[in-house]
Amino acid sequence: MEGAKRRVGRKRRYAVMLKRAAQLIFYRRHREPGVKGWELRRRLGSDYPKVLQLLDEYLGSLGLTVKTVFEGDGSPPENPTINQLDKARFYVTLRDELRAGDMKLVGWRIDDLAGLAVSLAYIISKGGKAPRKDLEGLLREKLPGWRVEMNLNRYLRLGYLIEDENEQFYLGWRARAEVDPKKLVDLLMEHEA
Repeated sequence: MEGAKRRVGRKRRYAVMLKRAAQLIFYRRHREPGVKGWELRRRLGSDYPKVLQLLDEYLGSLGLTVKTVFEGDGSPPENPTINQLDKARFYVTLRDELRAGDMKLVGWRIDDLAGLAVSLAYIISKGGKAPRKDLEGLLREKLPGWRVEMNLNRYLRLGYLIEDENEQFYLGWRARAEVDPKKLVDLLMEHEA
């Protein structure tokens, strides 16, 4: 009887923590959405990775996933430590890719998506950063000239790219959360052949 009460208490505690974790991840408190690991630990305790795993399983039925983006290039270490998780940011993104027809529903034209794919792939191919001048030149070969500046500003505004004071572009928080760099390059190479 005592063990059953403990299990019910633990389930209830995890249900409350799961609800709180979802609120923290979905509610935008900063310029960037998502939540840092240290914030989750402060609110949920040191067991927050387990809570996030449960949340990810629950969101899976809705076609969503909890994505972890680590500092630097965002790629996950093999076995992240709690210290690395504390510094990481957690987002909720789509579990599966959107179909081309669904992209129109979220306001993307096919040439805008192509420009974004080219921009991200170019930055990835250049080791994670690319000069503005080079990226603009590449996009002018693929898009009408008047769309280049407009699209780059859109990619910056939406968080897919970031630009430093030296006019160098990098992958932004949203690209690191939503785009699998290896898969993007593989898809582009597949269509190139």
